Amino acid sequence: MKAFEFHRARSIDDALGCAAQPGAQYLAGGTNLVDLMKCDVERPSAVVDINRLDLSDIEATPTGGVMIGALATNTAVANHPLIRRKYPVLAQAILSGATTQIRNRATAAGNLMQRTRCRYFMDPALGACNKRHPGSGCAALAEHHREHAVFGASRSCVAVHPSDMAVALTSLDATIHLRGLGGVRTVRIGEFFRLPAERPDIDNTVRPGELITGIELPASGTSHASWYLKLRDRHSYAFALVSVAVGLDIRDGVIADATIVLGAVAAAPWRVPAAEDLLHGNPPGRSVFEAAASAALTGAQPLPHNGFKVDLGMHAVVRALTLAAEGP
Repeated sequence: MKAFEFHRARSIDDALGCAAQPGAQYLAGGTNLVDLMKCDVERPSAVVDINRLDLSDIEATPTGGVMIGALATNTAVANHPLIRRKYPVLAQAILSGATTQIRNRATAAGNLMQRTRCRYFMDPALGACNKRHPGSGCAALAEHHREHAVFGASRSCVAVHPSDMAVALTSLDATIHLRGLGGVRTVRIGEFFRLPAERPDIDNTVRPGELITGIELPASGTSHASWYLKLRDRHSYAFALVSVAVGLDIRDGVIADATIVLGAVAAAPWRVPAAEDLLHGNPPGRSVFEAAASAALTGAQPLPHNGFKVDLGMHAVVRALTLAAEGP
């Protein structure tokens, strides 16, 4: 591990000032950053501990939504009465990830900022990785890529984003609140993550030194009839092969609105508006769910080892929509 400066921030302004130096990174739960530092993948010049900042509240908003503080732990979010009652798909997604011990440490903002678990990124000894070392190549293309992307990839990178929570947040149209030395801004979650293109080393649209301060969930008609389905090699402590978050707004027996977001198939949660549109105006049922599932996976470009994700994804969409329509 490379030597680094350590700062314990006393306020948001203090944190922003400490993080202004090149190569500085924020430390919250540390469940991803510390591992990457140990593996010599991340080499920050300075680590800014933000755990003492007042950013852990989870509160109702005046518009009927919920604001989740950036430092709220995954456990606190999943178990909060507002989340369980108004946004059960988010609670399901969080509780399907990692272990209880990790969820007790990991934070909401850290979950969004976590990096891929591609083995070539995580272990420098295994081969080239453009995300870890730009311009070095992508070993996954010629080697093992069973867990990798079928959408939005490039010749530079085929890694996927590992978050369960981000998939649910995308289905809920969350807004990310950020603060930097230049002021505050918001980013819709659909614009938060970046696909690799020619710069796979840049995961998201957070600017250098910016700090996520909160995640806002709007009032949603699709949040109650919803479901998060995660398919993986083993039930506990495994990243998804394919996941899907869906939501349905059913009125007078027909679907008035719908969301379908796939996880573990791209470098960002993969939302498919064309598949959602097929559900509008139809009564819920297997035939319309199968049509939407087929549309959701249209355009997939699997690699030799991960073609199974296309069929698995279609079955996952049908199953999740069925469970959402049946209700709790």
